[in-house]
Amino acid sequence: MHERTHDGRAYRVLVIIDEFTRECLALEAARKLNSDEVIHTLTELFCSKGKPEYIRSDNGAEFTAKTVKSWLGELEVAPLYIKRGSPWENGYDKLLNREQINTLREAQVLLEQWRRHYNTRRPHSSLGYKPPAPEATMGTITQTVLAKLT
Repeated sequence: MHERTHDGRAYRVLVIIDEFTRECLALEAARKLNSDEVIHTLTELFCSKGKPEYIRSDNGAEFTAKTVKSWLGELEVAPLYIKRGSPWENGYDKLLNREQINTLREAQVLLEQWRRHYNTRRPHSSLGYKPPAPEATMGTITQTVLAKLT
């Protein structure tokens, strides 16, 4: 995803959503995203969430790079690419089209706020109109338990 700060400078956003749980696992904003950043983010996710059978992505250079394809092949993770000209297959909402973003850091903060809202508050029809992240329900249970302990 491509965006621009108020001064016209471009930045890119790496959006990673679990197709099954609908959880937004990562939103990484940077002036440039290359295959190394993609591999780094995916490595962190694979370590914390487990290795998926496949990864669906657009046809951006950072995902079609030989380095990424080779790395995924070594891990036996199949790459799947959406059809060119099929933006509706890309699983994210337009995130910041309501905002004038002044700096990259501001974009990063707003994206993290959006990711938390998406995961813990935004209902998804495929999940029975519940949010994807377990923290949405577990957070209130944990707070209640901790309140009773104090």
